Amino acid sequence: MSARHPIIAITGSSGAGTTSVTRTFENIFRREGVRAATIEGDSFHRYDRKDMKTRLAEAEKQGNRNFSHFGPENNLFAELEQLFQSYGTTGTGKRRKYLHNDEEAAPYKQEAGTFTPWEDIPPDTQLLFYEGLHGAVVTPEVDIARHPDLLIGVVPVINLEWVQKLWRDKKQRGYSTEAVTDTILRRMPDYVNYICPQFTHTHVNFQRVPMVDTSNPFMARDIPSPDESMVVIRFANPKGIDFQYLLSMVHDSFMSRANTIVVPGGKMELAMQLIFTPFIWRMVERQRQALGAL
Repeated sequence: MSARHPIIAITGSSGAGTTSVTRTFENIFRREGVRAATIEGDSFHRYDRKDMKTRLAEAEKQGNRNFSHFGPENNLFAELEQLFQSYGTTGTGKRRKYLHNDEEAAPYKQEAGTFTPWEDIPPDTQLLFYEGLHGAVVTPEVDIARHPDLLIGVVPVINLEWVQKLWRDKKQRGYSTEAVTDTILRRMPDYVNYICPQFTHTHVNFQRVPMVDTSNPFMARDIPSPDESMVVIRFANPKGIDFQYLLSMVHDSFMSRANTIVVPGGKMELAMQLIFTPFIWRMVERQRQALGAL
């Protein structure tokens, strides 16, 4: 953790909804005039799309049915921790982009599914913002979770997570239900061992719970809307959180435990704005004081 070069990390599985949380933070940064260096978790995969397909086929030939993007063998965990360490110490580091589709790839004149070259993070950023799969990974070799000043988990209940992944991969990427189901099953051991444990290290977790039947996510025709959901917000350390203020500002919310508030799904962005804007203010103020003391 660093007062001069703070780090915010959003971590969650594929289909969890981390992208929508990222948009909320982008709105906060824009409104508050904060210059953030954005890091995409997918850019720390070890292999591009073609290489990953080749290695997946090789793994299946060898009887490995659990080869996935979630585990350490297919990700640059050490390099991600090095980035967090470097940025927290000096405000510098290396980053790249993963180009998901033709639209993203066009400005770089590259194929979709490839990485851009590594480049230096701009020298004038105020904080580092990470969004991806592994912002709180802890293994015998790395401890990424110890670096962020604010670590947020996005964890819908598992059936909703699968509904969201199925809808996105089928509608936006053209995959079949069978192909997406195969991916979910193949990733399950790494999901249990490398995704779920991260949420014991997060400072705040957001878990969306649908209020409609998702008992068979593989037959769902659409994603439950925010208004058909509740969001459980759990604070690892509730000290300093003004729950009474949140309850008064977010209508129809309530506390389910001493460190947990439940809000309507449609009010999730409002709740995040109310919770995290003061965090950003405090980060910027600590940074100003720390730099002024040099």
